[in-house]
Amino acid sequence: MNSMNDTGIVAGPASGRTSHTHRFRGLVGTGLIATLTAMVATTLAAALARAVGVDFEVSDGGETIPLSGFAVVTGFFSVVGIVIAVALLRWSARPAQRFVWTAVSLTVISLVPPLLSGAETTTITALLGLHLVPAAVMIPTLARSLRTRTG
Repeated sequence: MNSMNDTGIVAGPASGRTSHTHRFRGLVGTGLIATLTAMVATTLAAALARAVGVDFEVSDGGETIPLSGFAVVTGFFSVVGIVIAVALLRWSARPAQRFVWTAVSLTVISLVPPLLSGAETTTITALLGLHLVPAAVMIPTLARSLRTRTG
């Protein structure tokens, strides 16, 4: 038996679809590794800040942010960044540039809640720094991956 159809052309997977799937999977894989790296880096930075005396008490009621909270929130918002990167890879003519602009804008917006938290200055300063740690991991990694996948 032959795998040719009536026109004599061998049927196979559409190469464009395979290429898109490979690009998306590569971006997601790179993004998930960067997410784990960002989670570890942020949690270690928070532990270091706690070790030098930052209490991470963010409300007048004495609520303290646990170290696991830093990992969970970092992981969640890093995955949101991956979703944005995948969407831009699919629908933007310049995904890397659009991603950097979007991610930097969202990072700047994320700096507002610590400033409004009413926490001590040391806690606010540490929280601002801890917002920048995952951004420093995720933004360059995903932007580089977007450039590689479109170039």
